[in-house]
Amino acid sequence: MNWKKTSILLVFAVLSLPAFSQIKGALGQLKNRAEAVVKGDTPLSQEEVGTGLKEALDAGVGEAVSFLSAENGYLGSSYKILVPEEAQQVVSRLKGIPGFGDLEQQLEEKMNRAAELAVAKAKPIFVDAIRQLTFKDAMSLLLGDPDAATRFLERTTTQSLTAAFLPIIQASLDEVNAREYWRTAVTAYNRIPLTKQTNPELDQHVTQKALQGLFGLVEVKERNIRENPALRTSELLRKVFARQDAR
Repeated sequence: MNWKKTSILLVFAVLSLPAFSQIKGALGQLKNRAEAVVKGDTPLSQEEVGTGLKEALDAGVGEAVSFLSAENGYLGSSYKILVPEEAQQVVSRLKGIPGFGDLEQQLEEKMNRAAELAVAKAKPIFVDAIRQLTFKDAMSLLLGDPDAATRFLERTTTQSLTAAFLPIIQASLDEVNAREYWRTAVTAYNRIPLTKQTNPELDQHVTQKALQGLFGLVEVKERNIRENPALRTSELLRKVFARQDAR
């Protein structure tokens, strides 16, 4: 028998085998599922959407914390914490007094260093907050605004995060000697004749601004995942956000 004809017959024989048909069918199903994921046509459970959004927030918080806790994470970025408005009168009046000429620069550096230290220590608080979220309205968040998940996280966790974050900020401010430095400046200011006694605190201000910066960066990460499919690094993220893309 001609080898060419024999080879053709063998190919047809293999293609007719039940096992091959099953494999071919399975591959076809996988292909269809993959195409459905890309198109956003696969059915999604509320649990999948909630888990996917939590995964995206976990990634966003992780990246945000890594960035902001690095040296100059706050100080050298757009999230820099400035001297509070109520403290500006102290800074302004002390500029001409020896030892306080660079008060604003020193104070800003210390506040931002404290925030960088605090964010690094507080990461487990944010991670735990994300894991405890219940996404009853998961689909509306997925199909909502580009920052919907971040704003939901911010609304539901800010109060508890502030309570947990404040003592860490206070400890970090003391670690960089910020509160003692500020008390010295305020004492000098209050000794100036005809000035109104003041005692603006740094703790709440730094806590509030540090959290604003963190949520601001988490929002950036959420928008990136929503807008750039290449950043969806798991099958679940690709499946969940494909549904958003198909809107």
